Amino acid sequence: MTPLSLTLGYVPGGTPAKWAKIWAERHPEVTLHLRAVAAADAAAEVRGGAVDLAVLRTTADTAGLAVIPLYEEMTVAVVPADHLLTAADEIAAADLDGEPTLLPLDDVVAWAGAPGTPIEHRPETTEDAIELVAAGLGALIVPQSLARLYHRKDLTYRPITDAPTCPVGLAFPEGPQSALIEEFTGIVRGRRPGSSRGQAEPAPKRTAREKTLAKQAARAAAGKVARKPGPTKRGRH
Repeated sequence: MTPLSLTLGYVPGGTPAKWAKIWAERHPEVTLHLRAVAAADAAAEVRGGAVDLAVLRTTADTAGLAVIPLYEEMTVAVVPADHLLTAADEIAAADLDGEPTLLPLDDVVAWAGAPGTPIEHRPETTEDAIELVAAGLGALIVPQSLARLYHRKDLTYRPITDAPTCPVGLAFPEGPQSALIEEFTGIVRGRRPGSSRGQAEPAPKRTAREKTLAKQAARAAAGKVARKPGPTKRGRH
């Protein structure tokens, strides 16, 4: 018999560790495989069945998939550590006006009208673009998690206060789901162990002895109330 398993894909910068830990605690008999997938391929991997679910950026084409919103990431500008923009703790989009910028082919921000002046060459990946930022070719606009993932000592980043955020979601095929996928999506939604979908965890059933003791305690309490003397009448003076 083939052992039960579930495969969860995640894009660069995705953070599936929290849910993987909970899954391992609740279902040690079912292996959860974590598989890194490229941002551009994540949705297709789910549609094609290469992974059962995926943590991906919802700026991708998610047609045919159900998506649970997870969180919104801050958008930042990656620049050399000695760049003028590092003088402030955060910047506005207007601060990038006229600044050369890099737009990799796997861009996930999808910011229409993004500030800056894109250079003609488009690097294949965000990781390649990071190398070009270090070489002084321009700034790079990315979600904060990617700036952290590709951190280098000679680079830094600054939040762009008026930039659109970068949404992240959990995607899986539309339609009826397997019990394993339903269980995993329940974990992501915060469902507690043993609870039915969308319901709080039921109270534990009492044993026969606990029921008997409870009845005895109730009868004893009722007897005390019945025997309690009423208030005495005060005589007239």
